[in-house]
Formats: sequence, C-alpha cells, structure tokens
Amino acid sequence: MVLKIIEYLGIVFGVIILGLLYGGIARKVIARIHRRYGPPFYQNILDVLKLFAKSNEASHGVMFNLGPVIAFTGVLVSLFFIPLGSFRPLFSFEGDIFVVFYLLVVAPLGMALGAGEGANPNATIGIARGLTLMLGYELVFFLSVLAPMIHHRTASIATLVTVQSAFPHWNVFPFFISAFAGLIALHGMMGEKPFDQVIAPHEIASGPMVEYSGKFLGLLQLYHAVGIIVETGLVVDIFFGGGNWLTFILKTFFLFITLVIINAVMPRFRIGQAVKFYWKYPLVISLIGLLIVAIWR
Repeated sequence: MVLKIIEYLGIVFGVIILGLLYGGIARKVIARIHRRYGPPFYQNILDVLKLFAKSNEASHGVMFNLGPVIAFTGVLVSLFFIPLGSFRPLFSFEGDIFVVFYLLVVAPLGMALGAGEGANPNATIGIARGLTLMLGYELVFFLSVLAPMIHHRTASIATLVTVQSAFPHWNVFPFFISAFAGLIALHGMMGEKPFDQVIAPHEIASGPMVEYSGKFLGLLQLYHAVGIIVETGLVVDIFFGGGNWLTFILKTFFLFITLVIINAVMPRFRIGQAVKFYWKYPLVISLIGLLIVAIWR
C-alpha cells in the first residue's frame, strides 16, 4: 500500500512537471511563430516556484481561497481514472468515463466559485464566458466519445485502450468523423484561440485569475498544467490507442502542439460566435459520427 501511494505521488509529480514543460514549450513555439525569441522552455516551472514563494496579497473570503483548491483537486483526481501510458489507472470500472466527465466540469466550476467571490467585473465576465462556452464543447465532446463507447459496448477508459491493441486498430480510423469533432471540442476545453474568451488577456485581464496572486495563482498554474495532460491524454486513450509511457508522451505532445500552432495563427471568436460555431458545425459532425455507428452495427 505504501509503495502504491509513493508510485502515484511520483505520477502526480511527473504529470505536473510534464504539463509545465508543455506550457513552456508552447510559449516558445508561439513566440517563434510571431517572430519573437520567447522565454526558455522551463520558464513555467520557474514562475510556479516564484509564485509559491510569495505571500497572498489579498483574500475575499473562504470560497475565494477554496476556489483554486477545488479546481486543482478536481483535475488531479481525474488523473486516477485515466491510463497514463504504461501506468494503469488507480480506479478502473465500467462507467469510469462518466466520472471523468463530471470531474472535468467540477474543476472549472471550482475556479468560477472562487473568482466570483472576488467581485471583480473582469472575473465575472470571464466566468460567464467560461460557463457559456462549456455548453458548446461539453456536448460535442460527449457525443464524439459516445461513438466508440457504443461500438465497443463499454464505458471504461482502460477497456477502450485495450480493445484498440496497436496501430492501425486505433479508434481514430473507424471513427474519424467523431474523432474530428472531439478534437474541435478539445480545442475549446483547453482554451486555445479561437476559444480563449475566458482568459482573453487583452480584453478582461485574464478573467477569473485577475484577483489571484501568490500561492493561489501558482495553484491555478498547476491546475492548467495537469489539465493539459488530462485532456490530451483522455483523447489519446479513447481515439489514439494509448501506448507505453514514451508513445503516450509523444502522442499528447503532438496533439497539444498542433492545437498551440492553431492558437498562434487564429484570432479570437466572440463568445456568441464560439457557442454558435459549436452548435452549428462540430455538433452536426458528432451526430453524423453517431449515425454511422448506428448503421454500422
């Protein structure tokens, strides 16, 4: 039992470092695309260490303090249900994918509850945008994942990884249409342009994070870092066959950098445009994917 706890503490630490490195490399890639030099790839790690070394300048109440904790805990617990390469999930059962969907909603809601108590109008606007955007991408992502779930008759993430065995038996090939819709939904889940309305630094000064500083801001940075691995890892496990720890890292990194490159060259949608886009195109694509599965069976 002690060894198991140590193993999963090591996994959590490794995921945090990996997510921070992904974010740092993304900053470097975006800078080079924009013809800037950019910060070093390990800058995010330095930023988090600096933030945790600082004191919190202000607090607006208990929920304001608990918000980042709830957000980080929600995304951290979801790690225990997702196969991470060669590491099997701590909890695996029929229907665990629905638990992960729930946890992926709990995390941003926690940040919304905390930022809302700050009573900053920029934070309020960011929260409203975030909850509105969730109405778009959450439905699309669920419908896209539903296709392989129905075909393989399982709602277990580990089972979905197992049935794909190896290339070319990945779900992305028979369920290409559903996978395409899921990738568009993933883009919104990760908050990359054109779906970065929640943060929008030039409009609402980072939105929900505007009142946070010190350790709370550092915790939100960790929340984002773990979220990168959880969200890309979930897509890799469901559509791209999972893999050992090396192939898992390569697949999640390639997926993440693809979204980052799109982010670097795209303008930002208005929130109404973003939701309308999700309900107009990706939603139809995901429904077509479900229809194909129904006919196929």
